[in-house]
Amino acid sequence: MEGGGTQYNPRTVEEVFRDFKGRRAGMIKALTTDVEEFYQQCDPEKENLCLYGFPSEQWEVNLPAEEVPPELPEPALGINFARDGMQEKDWLSLVAVHSDAWLLAVAFYFGARFGFDKADRKRLFNMINDLPTIFEVVTGAAKKQSKEKAAVSNHSSNKSKSNSKVQRGSESQTKYLKPPQTQEDEGLDEEEEDEHGETLCGACGENYASDEFWICCDICEKWFHGKCVKITPARAEHIKQYKCPSCSNKRARP
Repeated sequence: MEGGGTQYNPRTVEEVFRDFKGRRAGMIKALTTDVEEFYQQCDPEKENLCLYGFPSEQWEVNLPAEEVPPELPEPALGINFARDGMQEKDWLSLVAVHSDAWLLAVAFYFGARFGFDKADRKRLFNMINDLPTIFEVVTGAAKKQSKEKAAVSNHSSNKSKSNSKVQRGSESQTKYLKPPQTQEDEGLDEEEEDEHGETLCGACGENYASDEFWICCDICEKWFHGKCVKITPARAEHIKQYKCPSCSNKRARP
């Protein structure tokens, strides 16, 4: 079998991981960009067929190796038989799951053959585990997870950004900023203005300034001059959750 792993034997963790990534890329290609060609090659009228991924990022549908035991662990046999017996997306997901299992088997076959110790095995698994599985890529779960992670990351950064802007010493949950009250705070307010100088008012588009009262919308997390949204510092003290005019209008629509 050309490129099936008999041409070289990866001996280090990095080499095995590189081998894993190449095979994984080839199999993902078969199940995504080359899916029509892959579908056609998996003819149920043929014998037990397997999907192979090669370190060169190529893939192949072929019969299993004849030698027993084989040079490498073999992929799932007979993937072609299920092709017409289930929905295409379910069939591709099934092939993806078996492909993930095969990739791990090959990687740890090399690890066992060349005597990886506990630390090497753990490092190899962690490197592999940082990549989305073929199943996650094929089913779209990888994109969903990356979006969720990005959303959580943005949410966390927005929260930390907002929290840094909350009035010092205030126990109120409302996010707002008052102008400086005493000369003792002057140095801190200068730092605050430097830190948030690029923040723009969601209403007028002007920059943040420490001598003006600002309030943050709890829905869209945009900042506004109090004067632009007609909120005074005294009124802000009694607001548990502030919604800017734009968000209030959206909520009011049927």
